Amino acid sequence: MPPPPHTRPENVLKRAQELIGVGQQQAALSILHEHVTSKRTRNSTITALEPVMLLFVELCVDLRKGKSAKDGLYNYKNTSQNTNVATIELVFRRFIELAEQKVQEAQAKADEISAQEAGQTGETTDASLANVTDLEAMETPESILLSTVSGEQSKDRTDRAIVTPWLKFLWETYRTVLDIFKNNARLEVMYQTTAHQAFQFCQKYTRKTEFRRLCELLRNHLQNAAKYSQQVHAINLSDPETLQRHLDTRFMQLNVAVELELWQEAFKSVEDIHTLLSLSRRQPKNSMMANYYEKLTRIFLVSENYLFHAAAWSRYYNLLTVSARQVAAGATKKDNPTNISDADLSKAASFVLLSALSIPVISTSRSRGALIDVDAARSNKNARLTNLLGMSSAPSRSILFKDALNKDILQRAKPEIRNLYNILETDFHPKSICQKVSPILSQIGADEEMKKYVLPLQQVLLTRLFQQLSQVYTDVKMDDVLALAQFPDPFQVSAGTIEKFIMNGCKKGDLSIRIDHSTGILTFDSDVFSSAKAMHPGSGAGSAESDASSVQRLQSTPAEIVRSQLSRLSKALYVAVQYVDPAFNEERQKSKLAALKRAEAGAAKEHTDLIARRDVIQKKKELAANAQLAKQREEEQKKRARQLEQQAAETERLAQETRDREERRIQAERKKVQREEAAKQLEELKKGVKGVDITGLDIDDLDTGRIRMLKLQALEREKNEIGEKLRVAGKRIDHMERAYRKEEIKHLPEDYAAQRDRDLKAYEKSKMETLQTAELKHKEEVALKHRLSRLVSPYEKFKREITEQRHADFEKRRKAAERELNAQMDKRRREVRERKIAEKRRLEEEERTRREEEERARIEEEEAARAAEEKRIKDAEAKAEAEKRRQERAETARKQMEREEEAERRRLERKQQGGAGAAPSRSFERPSERPVGDASSGGPPRLQLAGNRPTWREREAARARGEVLPGDNAAAPSAPAAEERAAPEEAAPRRSGYVPPALRGNAPGPDSAPPAPADAPPTARWQPRARGLEREGNDGAAPPTENPTARWQSRARGPERDDNDGSTPPPPSGGAYRAPGASGGSGGAYRPPGRR
Repeated sequence: MPPPPHTRPENVLKRAQELIGVGQQQAALSILHEHVTSKRTRNSTITALEPVMLLFVELCVDLRKGKSAKDGLYNYKNTSQNTNVATIELVFRRFIELAEQKVQEAQAKADEISAQEAGQTGETTDASLANVTDLEAMETPESILLSTVSGEQSKDRTDRAIVTPWLKFLWETYRTVLDIFKNNARLEVMYQTTAHQAFQFCQKYTRKTEFRRLCELLRNHLQNAAKYSQQVHAINLSDPETLQRHLDTRFMQLNVAVELELWQEAFKSVEDIHTLLSLSRRQPKNSMMANYYEKLTRIFLVSENYLFHAAAWSRYYNLLTVSARQVAAGATKKDNPTNISDADLSKAASFVLLSALSIPVISTSRSRGALIDVDAARSNKNARLTNLLGMSSAPSRSILFKDALNKDILQRAKPEIRNLYNILETDFHPKSICQKVSPILSQIGADEEMKKYVLPLQQVLLTRLFQQLSQVYTDVKMDDVLALAQFPDPFQVSAGTIEKFIMNGCKKGDLSIRIDHSTGILTFDSDVFSSAKAMHPGSGAGSAESDASSVQRLQSTPAEIVRSQLSRLSKALYVAVQYVDPAFNEERQKSKLAALKRAEAGAAKEHTDLIARRDVIQKKKELAANAQLAKQREEEQKKRARQLEQQAAETERLAQETRDREERRIQAERKKVQREEAAKQLEELKKGVKGVDITGLDIDDLDTGRIRMLKLQALEREKNEIGEKLRVAGKRIDHMERAYRKEEIKHLPEDYAAQRDRDLKAYEKSKMETLQTAELKHKEEVALKHRLSRLVSPYEKFKREITEQRHADFEKRRKAAERELNAQMDKRRREVRERKIAEKRRLEEEERTRREEEERARIEEEEAARAAEEKRIKDAEAKAEAEKRRQERAETARKQMEREEEAERRRLERKQQGGAGAAPSRSFERPSERPVGDASSGGPPRLQLAGNRPTWREREAARARGEVLPGDNAAAPSAPAAEERAAPEEAAPRRSGYVPPALRGNAPGPDSAPPAPADAPPTARWQPRARGLEREGNDGAAPPTENPTARWQSRARGPERDDNDGSTPPPPSGGAYRAPGASGGSGGAYRPPGRR
């Protein structure tokens, strides 16, 4: 069936509108979808196709057909992106606006239904929609059942039924637009706008799951931008404007992630921003970086990474100060944070100092001592965080304090924060440190923004308390420690918390304290040979405080004194030995050189051993991994097999239970329906018909027929009773109505007059109220007019300034757009010219290649034809040569035949003339068994069989001699002849074996042609061979053959062969050679055919 003819967009639009007019929106959408997805639509004009697309997206939104909308919009984008981008933005913007409008309408409808059902509640639609976890999740029977039995309010159910489908469609709309516009430079602005709208959608409706998917989608689009950078409309991240748009989108993503408290996504957004900033060639805006660092402070605070939180606050403060100086120097406020006052700088400085003070002094890592390095994962994490902050090295507590002192942050901070710094980092007062800090903690706890620093500050306070106590006391009671560690009421610390803090510090190696629970005493370790790390709190690996000088020192501990004295004594003795004993220096130098030589000699072997050990370890790892993998695979296969068996058994069991349950349910429902039907009929009979007594009836014993009979009887009785009652009541009503009307006639005039007075009073009252309202409204409007008339002039002036400014901006943008358009047009022309040149070169190259192929094929054909011609000529020459040799052989055979015939003729003549005596044969000769007549006939030997007639040659020869051959029509030979022939047969002995041709009577020579059958076709297949010994002085020509196609007939041997009649002379005795013509007999020797 041929495809339907192409339809114009105007006709398709008219047909769709007609279908919409009759309520067939689905059919109209099908027609529009088929038209916009057709390949022929690409030839239509954009002006004609744009109304079709607008109606198409409207129908898709009304019917919630997201898949159809995606197909149509994708084709429309491919059709229009090279000619008119504005129409694409118009259609897609209309698509998004319609989806958002549907969501708003659904919200209003849900609110209206909820208000009608249960009254106005305090819960909003946005809050109730947050209960829907995933918009892309399908409704399952379990979720429907759970929503039915759960305590969900009616408003939640209404929102789920009305608003949620449109929210799903709006989310699908955003994803569709982003997928279609991805990595397209011409549609980049619309892409970023849609991304911003999607972020606002997630923030407005608290869609956390959809926000994660949106972030992942944008991240994948950005990663694929480099992969498809060779496409025609691929985006170029080297372009500053494109990169700036991506940065704006990522910053909005970061803001929304922080608002939704999705800290993991916020951190990923920070990494994306850092990656884009590394690609940017221009310096980012200070306002943008301020937002960047501010969000980093919140992320690090939530993750309880106080060290990098303080570092982020430090970077934020540095950026604010730089921006303030630039603005003061006359820089534009567009690129810098606006309204940077001294109060803002003081607040930022307070947060920098407070966050630095909140960094824990005791190590929070999992390391167990100063000699244990930080694991690789934590090191990599710190390196990543350092790069995100743009710092050259990882920050530390001491570095941050040093930076704060150098930049006068301490002077800018609030007084209570400055006092807190002095108490914790400068003063030494172990017995009053908590007492002095308590008022400051109360002030910090009263501030909502600073309240979150109270808990880490308590940890720092406890650390300082135990550090200072360890320098003054050896033993302290636990009750005294609890009395010293007193904080304000909301922030009290229990004894268990303090004990846990001590155990943690001892575990990390930052504290050296022992607790005696029996006496309740804390003992500070003062062993002179104890660990140096315990004596220098904060110097451990992983500690935030890496400088021991930051801890207030009252006096040196015994361990420090012993360690310093021993080190000084060791140094003095070493110097003295060097001066007193020169041989010590020489020995030390020799030992050093020997160690260097040993190290150099063993380096190569050690390197080889290390490589071999690494290979062995790698092989062992691979073997272990393979074994583990094989074991896991085997276990998984067994587990999968067990699961399949269990699943099959469970499926069968559930199916059987389902069938049994279904049968029981059907039976119960059938009985229930029958009982309910009977009860219903009895109830209807009881309510509808009076006088029926069913109290004594059993429902199980009743059937439909009996109930119908009871009903008919009751209806008949009720009918008779009603008829009697109606007759009596009608008679009574007639009498009462007649009496009422006679009495009413007397009061009608009075009632009419009273009604007329009431109407007149109501009219006057309404008229007065209308006049008063109109007068009051007129006065208010006149006063409003006089009050607003003063604003006309400023309004006109403001309007004129705005119009002029907008006009100037428009002209500026228009000129920029024209320059960009001209540049793109020039670029497009260059690309077209280059493509044409490349196409021309390609065609020329293809033409040259084709010609070379044709020339090569022609040469090959000519060579093949020449070789075939040469072969044909050679074959013809060979054939001619063979034909020539065949003719020569034929001529030789013909001459040979002639000679043989001549010899045969002469032999016959001699036989006719010669004597008949036969010489006695030798012992090896066989006498002739043929008569003379037979011997002279020539030809192959013939058997004496019935019907064995002679050949025509024999008959012709016999006629020439006047003889009659046996088998001819003549009379049989006479008896005497028979007797004469029998006599020599009896005299000569019969022999078997070989018989020479001369003794075979009329047998021809071996080279003569045998007689051919009568029906045999003539052929030259057999030719006799020419022999040199058979030429009796002739020129070698062979006699011609009578019939070249004749074959040899079988030769008669033994008694079937005729004996010689004695006309041929007997051969001479002896075994010597005898010529064929020399003797009638023949021995076993060879004779030439001419002598036979």
